[in-house]
Amino acid sequence: MQVSWFKYTKKKYGEGRRIFKMSPLHHHYQKSGYHESKIVTRFWIVGILLAILSIVTLKIR
Repeated sequence: MQVSWFKYTKKKYGEGRRIFKMSPLHHHYQKSGYHESKIVTRFWIVGILLAILSIVTLKIR
């Protein structure tokens, strides 16, 4: 995603622009000023919510 966007913006604007400041994604949030423990906690919460959603929507035959 990052590479494709960079190539697209380089072709369109003459210089490449990035979606994220740094990869992997958690480093992008660190560069944006979030504390590491807050990032980890939010990723855990999102992961748990997605796990619950997948279990709820699971169709058992």
